[in-house]
Order: sequence, then C-alpha cells, then structure tokens
Amino acid sequence: MFNSLSDKLDKAFHVLKGHGSITEINVAETLKEVRRALLDADVNFKIAKDFTKRIKDKAIGQNVLTTLNPSQLMVKIVKDELTELMGGETVGINLKGSPTVILMSGLQGSGKTTFSGKLANFLKTKKTKQVLLVGADVYRPAAINQLKVVGEQIGVEVYAEEDNKNPVEIAKNALKHAKATGKNVVIIDTAGRLAVDELMMTEISNIHKAVQPEETLFVVDSMTGQDAVNTAKAFNDILNFDGVILTKLDGDTRGGAALSIKSVVNKPIKFIGTGEKMEAIDIFHPDRMAERILGMGDVVSLVERAQEQYDEEEARKIQKKIAKNQFGFDDFLKQIQQIKKMGNMKDLMGMIPGAGKMMKDVDIDDDAFKGIESIIYSMTPKERSKPTIINANRKKRIAKGSGTSVQEVNQLMKQFNQMSKMMKMMQGGGAKKMMSMMKGMG
Repeated sequence: MFNSLSDKLDKAFHVLKGHGSITEINVAETLKEVRRALLDADVNFKIAKDFTKRIKDKAIGQNVLTTLNPSQLMVKIVKDELTELMGGETVGINLKGSPTVILMSGLQGSGKTTFSGKLANFLKTKKTKQVLLVGADVYRPAAINQLKVVGEQIGVEVYAEEDNKNPVEIAKNALKHAKATGKNVVIIDTAGRLAVDELMMTEISNIHKAVQPEETLFVVDSMTGQDAVNTAKAFNDILNFDGVILTKLDGDTRGGAALSIKSVVNKPIKFIGTGEKMEAIDIFHPDRMAERILGMGDVVSLVERAQEQYDEEEARKIQKKIAKNQFGFDDFLKQIQQIKKMGNMKDLMGMIPGAGKMMKDVDIDDDAFKGIESIIYSMTPKERSKPTIINANRKKRIAKGSGTSVQEVNQLMKQFNQMSKMMKMMQGGGAKKMMSMMKGMG
C-alpha cells in the first residue's frame, strides 16, 4: 500500500539529515522531492503545489526542538498536512432511518458489487444489523448472480427481480420487502458503465430520488489514480454523494485517488478495501493512513484487528491446556485461523512501525500458513493432541501426506515446542525467567 510514495518521501526527508536547522534552501530542496513524489503518485498538480506551499509556510522559521532534528520535524509537518489532505478526521456511516438505505454508485470494474457484500458483512457483524442486499444492476448479465454468491457467502439475503428491467421499481419493491421482513439496512447495488454517460447518470439519479437514501457512497478503484478523482467529480455533481469508498488498496496503488479526492469533491473517504476476503474492509482513518504512508506503521489498527478476533472463552481454555501441558496442534491451528482473519500478511506487516520498510522487497504470500496447515492436517487426531508421540516414522508419513519434507516437519515441531515453552513461561509469573533466559542468550 503506497510503497512507491513512501520510499520517495523517505528519500526527500534524507535531504535534511545532518542539518542543524531548517532553512529556506534545504526546505526548498526537500519540498521539490516531496512534490515530485506526489506527482509520481498521480496527485493533481495544483493539489501537490498547494500542499508543498502549506508545508513550506509551516516549516520556515520553526524552532527545532531539542528532542527533534530538522528531518523529524519535517516528517511531523508532512504527516499533519497529509492527514488534513485526506480529510482530517474519521467520518462514520449514517445508520439513521428505518430502514437505513445505502445507495452504491461507481463505474463498472471498481469493485462495487463485491464491496456491497463487504459492507453488508461489516454492518451485520460489527453493528449487528439485519441487512438486505439489492441487485439493481439490470445490464451486466453476471451482476445479480455475483451478488447472490456474495450474499450466500456472508449469510445475507439478496433481493432481485431477474425479469424486471426497471431498476427504480426494483429498488422501491426492495424497500417494501425490507420493511415486511424486519431488515433495518438496505444496500442497493446499482449498474456501472465503462465510462460516465448520460443514461447511467439519469438512471442512478432517478433511483436516488425514489428511495431517498441516508447514505450515497461512491466506490472508486484506487489504482486508477487521477481518473478516479475526475469520475468522482462527475458523480458528485449529479448525486451530491455522502462519502467515498476506496477499493484495491492492497494492490500496487500509487495513492493519487486517496490523496486528491477529498480536495476535489470535498467529501470524506469512509471505507477502504484491503483485500479480496469479505472481512477485508476498514474504516478510513486519515491520521493512521498518513502514518502508514510515512512508514510509521499503524499499531492502533493492528491492535483493533487483534481484539476483534480475540475470543475470551477460547483464551481461557487454551490457558488451562498450557498449564496442564495439553496444548496441541489443534489449538495451534485455531491460533493460525485467528491471525488469518486479521487480514493479508503484507498488510499486517505494514502496520508494524519500521517493518513495512524492511519487508518491502520480501514477497509475503497470503497463503503463508499453507505449508504449516498441510503438515498439521496430515497428522492423526492423536498426533495433534499429543505431539510428543510423533517419532521418525510418523514424521516421514506426515511429510509424504502434506507434500513437504521431513526437515520442514522437524522445523515446525521445533517452532511449536519453542512456542509452547514460551507460552508456559508466560503463564505463571515467568517474567523473571524470561529475563534470565535473555541474559543467558546475551
């Protein structure tokens, strides 16, 4: 996410390294690199120019605190300005109304249908809402089928009238159905086109007038950069939408859309899509995104994701097992499943301060645990519950069954034993043991 932009901004700040103070000369040189980084990220020229001017105005004449050097001070100023550029503050979704009607808009291929499902899943699991998805795309042959597949996957009802080619009628009928079946949120997936055209704009405007949505959201593919911003302006002129959703932020995005869109349409980014899974949706926090762009990580979001997957009852069971030396591979497998639910591995690594920079050239497969899972699934139930019985012959069979080598099985066994010892140590006031162990290692 924003790897190229992050690298170029980092190089720009290096200009100030070694300087004892901020001057017009070294600031000008730094900001020249910052502006170039923004333009390379497909940020609008005027926005990039205004952005660097504001930074210059703030930086010149600043007294560098004893705890900061000029480079650190510049990073702080840029972080604050990036936060403002992307909206300044987090803006939530409006869930008033009975039912709440959410109208999804955007071009074809922006990920609108998939994100409708992600939003439905988010509202169902995080806000405990009864959600109805509505298939109002009557042009793309696979659109309604795609929505039905998504609905089945997340356990949300999909309303569709496959023989009806009038999307306004479908939307109005869906509202009646929602009220009759006790649904309190209705998400309407509308048709998109390959480009903005009069027919599409008239149609979505008519749906908007008919259902009077509490939220009209514009879905934009963040990989399309400045084109996405221009499209957003065209939609906003017609719909006056309430917020933006950025999809495909897990890809090799340059960041132009995220950085420019608020300045152009003056509407907040409300959600971002960070992967293909239905759980890969995040509320957009401008300050946290600014920190990630500048390589500071995003520990708050990482902790929030971990807390979402934390099961108190399951944790108690595992603690008892650890205390009795009964922690097995089935328990280990459950821990892996919880980590996987937190998101793709590269995204999680990017949330750890400094780790994103270190791992930028490392290809972290989203199926990083696949080999481990294959080995565990090749074990018998008894072997999983009592790993100590796994001898040389059993290891050969496990390796053959999982398509791995005996060395890989041995490596997993070693890591599992080390982790079990560490968890046992942490159980009963093991801090002192840990300290002495670390001293011994030193």
